[in-house]
Amino acid sequence: MMAQHQWIFLTLLLIGCVLAVGVLRQSRKKRLFRDFNIQTSTDQTTPLWDKFGAFINQLVSNDTQDVEQKFLAAGIYDKRWSKLFMPVKYAVLLVGGTGILLWSQLQQWPSTWLLIGELVWLVMIIIGPDTYLNLRKRARVKAISNRLPYMLDLMAVCVQTGMTIEASITYLSREMAAFDRDLSFLLTRVNERSRIVGLEQALEELYQRVPSNEMRSFVMTLNQSLQYGTSIYGVLTTLSADIREVQLLQVEEKIGQLAAKMSIPLIVFIMIPIVILIAAPGIMRMLANA
Repeated sequence: MMAQHQWIFLTLLLIGCVLAVGVLRQSRKKRLFRDFNIQTSTDQTTPLWDKFGAFINQLVSNDTQDVEQKFLAAGIYDKRWSKLFMPVKYAVLLVGGTGILLWSQLQQWPSTWLLIGELVWLVMIIIGPDTYLNLRKRARVKAISNRLPYMLDLMAVCVQTGMTIEASITYLSREMAAFDRDLSFLLTRVNERSRIVGLEQALEELYQRVPSNEMRSFVMTLNQSLQYGTSIYGVLTTLSADIREVQLLQVEEKIGQLAAKMSIPLIVFIMIPIVILIAAPGIMRMLANA
């Protein structure tokens, strides 16, 4: 039994070392590119080890800045949670792994069950929280894109009253905090970044935080207005109406797909039982006569 536990420990240690080396290599590469302001690119010549490290690095957060960015993208704006994320994560991993080992000794599990339990717990704790943050990020991007037309209407009203784009962003970042925390936070970040790097670069960073077609249209519209000095009120109202129309078309498309999706449970739960009920008496009589 002692030898089996040693083999299990060595196997888990080897898996952890492989994951750690891949993550550290990718993290070091990202820091190097960040220091020299180089944009990474994925092409066919990328070594398999670097691809593995990039994949693991997307699932496992190992940098404080990356963890903070993931929490902000997921809509969790309190930085205290991002600082506690890694210690709590690995503390739960250690406590849970020790608990599984002690429970297996009390229940006298086979070594195979113990290894499977430890591996499942390892995968759940390492990948689970980051996967949850990614799901929250996608849901947040979708929710912000759906609420973007209302912000465009408010910004158009502000511009019509005589405000500049910068003043309207500052005003809306304060007023929208009471009923839309996500849009208020994004506008506040745009307002703060525009004072440092300019409004055009701040809008590009806004699109990087919310990578959706609606946000890209909004950013391109404002940048075009800033570059060429075109009237922004009519463009904002037109863009808001276009986004609402696209969203309505998407809803209609989902409604149209509903009939095709309902055909599968219709066949499985209704058609097949009806065929069985019709054919079963004849088959039973044939078997009885035989």
